[in-house]
Amino acid sequence: MTDMLVKLYALPPRDAAFTTQAEQGIVIRRGLVPEKHFVLEWVERHFSRFWVSECDVAFSRQPASIWLATHHDQLVGFACYDTTARGFFGPTGVAESMRGRGTGTALLLACLHAMYDVGYAYAFIGHVGPVEYYERVVGASIIEDSTPGAYAGLLRRPSS
Repeated sequence: MTDMLVKLYALPPRDAAFTTQAEQGIVIRRGLVPEKHFVLEWVERHFSRFWVSECDVAFSRQPASIWLATHHDQLVGFACYDTTARGFFGPTGVAESMRGRGTGTALLLACLHAMYDVGYAYAFIGHVGPVEYYERVVGASIIEDSTPGAYAGLLRRPSS
């Protein structure tokens, strides 16, 4: 999987995405450290232990570099930045039952705008799955020869 580059100074506005979420009863907000243990448990249950490690780092930043989506006070999605490396967006995920509502896009825009607000001009999206999505939504472009990129030599559980 390849990495992508996003021009943060050319992002689409986030307001419409946040409004669409609010109309569905979904709140997009920055994570708070006291809820870290709930979020990490949820990420492990729905996604990956690797992502738990990255979310843990996001909660250690000040302000936290993790954004959450909640619906009726229940976690339904998350997105992080500055975890594996400075300037990186991800990981991000939305509960399967909540997909297709624009929540992932709202979380993406929340993170990328937060990065721009603290001074980044560009962001990297590491180990991208949906290339076309990132091209369409934020104008991301593929970084040639970026596989395996920052994830080279990543430790995995030994096979038994």
